[in-house]
Order: sequence, then C-alpha cells, then structure tokens
Amino acid sequence: MSLTGLKKNLDLGIEEKRKIIEYGNNKIPVYRQCKLLGLSRSSLYYKPKETSESNLKLMRLIDEEYTRAPFYGSRRMTAWLRKKGYRVNRKRVVRLMKVMGLEAIYPKPRLSVASKRHKIYPYLLRGVTVTRPNQVWSTDITYIRLKKGFIYLVAIMDWYSRYVLSWDISITLEADFCIAALEKALLAGRPEIFNSDQGSQFTSEGFTGVLEESGIRISMDGRGRALDNIFVERLWRTVKYEEVYIKEYETVMEAVEGLRRYFIFYNGERLHQSLGYKTPSQIYYGDGNKGDICSSNGVSKGAEEAGEVVKNEVKCELTPVALRVPSINSHNN
Repeated sequence: MSLTGLKKNLDLGIEEKRKIIEYGNNKIPVYRQCKLLGLSRSSLYYKPKETSESNLKLMRLIDEEYTRAPFYGSRRMTAWLRKKGYRVNRKRVVRLMKVMGLEAIYPKPRLSVASKRHKIYPYLLRGVTVTRPNQVWSTDITYIRLKKGFIYLVAIMDWYSRYVLSWDISITLEADFCIAALEKALLAGRPEIFNSDQGSQFTSEGFTGVLEESGIRISMDGRGRALDNIFVERLWRTVKYEEVYIKEYETVMEAVEGLRRYFIFYNGERLHQSLGYKTPSQIYYGDGNKGDICSSNGVSKGAEEAGEVVKNEVKCELTPVALRVPSINSHNN
C-alpha cells in the first residue's frame, strides 16, 4: 500500500481513514500512516462513550419538542425543559442539540455540516416550476431515536410526487449511507436536478461523483435558506409523528423494519391532500402502477455492524399539475 501524498488527495471521513490503517505494516509505522492520511492519533484510538440514560431521555424530549416547534433554539429549549421539571443548563442543551444535529436558530437541521474542502454548487431552483416526476429530487438527514440510543436516517424524495425513492440508516454521519441511498434511488429513475444542502455528506466527491457520472445537474441550498428543502422537512415530521414516536423502537434492526413498512405505506397507501388525495406512488408512476423500491432499503454497513445498538414562512403549493418553487432571497436572524 502506498500512502505517499494521501493527506492532500484523500477525500475520506475519519471512519474510512481508520479502516485504511495497517497495524502490521513494518515499513510505515502507525504514526506515519496517520500523518499521511491527515488523521490524528487520538482520533484513531478514540472510542465514543455510550450516551447516559439521562441524556437519552433529554434527547427524546428535545426531539419531540423540536419536531413540534422547530423554531426553538437552545435558550427556549432550556427554558421548556426547566418548565417540565428538568434541572438542565443551557450548555448541556447546546451539546445535546449538537449531537442530534439540530440548529439553534433556523428550523433547519444541521446534521450535514459543510466542508471547506468540498466544491459547493449553485442553487438552481429559484423561480423554477416543477411540473413532472424526475424533474427535481432532494435529500436530507434526520435523527431517529431508539429506546437506548439513536441512529441517523437519510431519504431521497421526488419533489413533484412526494415519492420517497430510497432511504438508508447509519449510526454515524459518514457519507457512505447517503451514497448508498443515492445509488438505490437511481434504480427507480434519474432526475434532471438533484437538490441538497451544503452538508459534507452531499458535497463529498463520492456523492457528487455519482450524480455527475449520471449527467444530473447539482443544486445546493444557500446558507441560512432554511425552507429550501421544505418537502423533505415535512416528510421528517410526518415520519416521526406517524411512525417513530408511536412505535418506540428498541433496536436498530427494529427501526429498519418499522421504517421499511412505513415508507411502503407512505408511498403506496397514504393519501395526500396536496396531491388531490392520491398517493405519491400514483403520481410518480401513474395511477395504474405501484413502485416498491423502498421495500428493498435496509441497514447500511455501519449500522449492521453495530447490531443492537419561522420566522419567515413561505407557502409552497403543490398540485398534480405544477409546483412553484418558492423564491427565498434571505432569512433574518
């Protein structure tokens, strides 16, 4: 294995770099491999501590309240928890919201944080009218609670039909599970434009490379544009209220099975008022067809190995005829 020059050229996350380390390599010692990979030795040997029961309980409460009131920042969330009888300070709430990927100001989850090393693409949807399936797809990541832990969920959605083309879960925020979801979605079709936020998972060369190789135009939300990906944001609220909070998953595998069943229901049976009381599957495939790609989604490698583990409101109206993408210039702090 040649590690020369990898520090500048490798576009990998910490977990991926750990896997490259060769502990039995007599020619290149571990400390030298870490230096070439741009990986600190503390990161190599670090093993995350299990989240305490008290923190998990607080995270569950924060998740529910944030889903109900996404405009709550850390100050309001701290005040709300204190009102509920929990002795917490704001520093602790800020730390927990950071773990969960919840932004303290805008109603936009920050599970995907931008990387300065990655190319940022322009936003292509300003003033665009979406009139057909596979014109625009979008993606996002959210936090899903378990009774004794949590996982992350990514989904890819067709804007016009609200059809969930694919989804995947992970116990880390590495880009791998997002790339896996994208590759599965491309089995169903190919969009003209793919929109995401500027998170490092979506700006990584692995993710954008799949899009570019498929001839898909890449669009990215601007910073502070909390409502640009509003359709996936609405999906997260729907999934949590109709599935996650009701089922109370015990394990990762239980969550996977529950989400699999729910997305089949969401696509093929759940009637949407904004779609003229039709299902996303009817709009995406046509009234006589029913797709089931979501039934094949499962656990990404990381989760499988773990085992048990507004201020300004913009109205977006969708009918089976056309969808007008809102033009949002900025959001006030």
